Amino acid sequence: MDLEQIEKTHSAEQPEATFAPSLATTSKKVFVKTYGCQMNVYDSQRMTDALAADGYAGTESIEDADLVLLNTCHIREKAAEKVYSELGRMRGLKAERAARGQEMVIGVAGCVAQAEGREILRREKAVDLVIGPQTYHRLPDALRRARGGEKVVETEYAIEDKFEHLPKPRRAEIIGRGVTAFLTVQEGCDKFCTFCVVPYTRGSEVSRPVAQIVAEAEKLADAGVRELTLLGQNVNAWHGEGPDGGEWGLGRLLYRLAEIPGIARLRYTTSHPRDMDDELIEAHRDLPALMPYLHLPVQAGSDRILKAMNRRHKAADYVRLIERIRAARPDMAMSGDFIVGFPGESDADFEATMQIVRDVGYAQAYSFKYSPRPGTPGADMKDHVAEAVKDERLQRLQALLNEQMRDFNAGMAGRTMDLLIEKPGRDQGQRVGRSPWLQPVIVDETAGEIGDIINVRITRAGHSLFAEPV
Repeated sequence: MDLEQIEKTHSAEQPEATFAPSLATTSKKVFVKTYGCQMNVYDSQRMTDALAADGYAGTESIEDADLVLLNTCHIREKAAEKVYSELGRMRGLKAERAARGQEMVIGVAGCVAQAEGREILRREKAVDLVIGPQTYHRLPDALRRARGGEKVVETEYAIEDKFEHLPKPRRAEIIGRGVTAFLTVQEGCDKFCTFCVVPYTRGSEVSRPVAQIVAEAEKLADAGVRELTLLGQNVNAWHGEGPDGGEWGLGRLLYRLAEIPGIARLRYTTSHPRDMDDELIEAHRDLPALMPYLHLPVQAGSDRILKAMNRRHKAADYVRLIERIRAARPDMAMSGDFIVGFPGESDADFEATMQIVRDVGYAQAYSFKYSPRPGTPGADMKDHVAEAVKDERLQRLQALLNEQMRDFNAGMAGRTMDLLIEKPGRDQGQRVGRSPWLQPVIVDETAGEIGDIINVRITRAGHSLFAEPV
């Protein structure tokens, strides 16, 4: 899985959000901390939607929470240990509340929950509930059982469609989340890259039907969302049932979503090179709403390492694919993921990775040292690379990627573009917009209101971009 990593808190009630039926009548509060990728952010929102319907209001203060949920990620090194460290702190808070006669239920969700299961309950007695990413629709029932004194583990892959069983978010619950939103359309992975644990924590590839996706997108548009990002572990592998009973691909879905009034911008992440088909490339050519920014990870530039990673494509295949995409959309900016120090990586293999970066040219990229994930084939491979060598290679790669990112941003000076005004700026009198290439752009607050799409000229380009209305 290559989705961009984040870590944030998320609750059922943001300061500007309203959950009309429950907030006025409940005294139960939930605090959700989200680790990992955008899909976890989306999952946290859907869990809090379900909990709001079940009588829980959000809180930004963990000390006030009756329920604490850690929505975890298992991608990065020592992810599980980070969760256990956080749970140790929760244990003390739970004891303090118990001493005051107050309840605190502690739950672990997400991919660490799926991977560790009952081991979490064994190692941390303060945990009441463990729930995997395929069973969030069972959260209210699992929570009731946990509050009744049962130690609950829900990690069996659900046969039923979890999205169909999750409560549909009310319009009032969506308003205030912002003018951009995530929408999961595909989950799981059948690629089995040898470095990745996702097929074991998220299961096999599953695509949501078109009707579900369109209904959710229309609700988001009705609540003021202007830009929609479709999510999936392999989002361009999405093949869902269409309203005509046939199977649609992602390109056709994007054409349909572009018809929804209010949705002015579309994006999707994360893609696999093997699943970029002709229809999807043509959508980039034909749809003005589909933004010219594509996250398409290659991971390495050496064919030998790509084979060891089980990526099932060669470096030249990837470069030719980028050329086809840019021929369809000349202003396309590329983002990618890279792993250095995969078992057996030689100096020549690493230089091949540096070369593919030079050949493609990236506007943004994420790069990491390889770290073994227990249970994956890569962890059992021979010839693991020394940490000092990984460090040196990562520094060289990141220096090149940072240079490309600076050059890309600097090239924006003097250009005009459409800007989606997204939020207030850090300084008084400023607003921050989002460029078609995902860059933050700062404008004067008189340029427009949040949610407006305005035409601007970039006046200053550095780490941040500054613009004025045209």
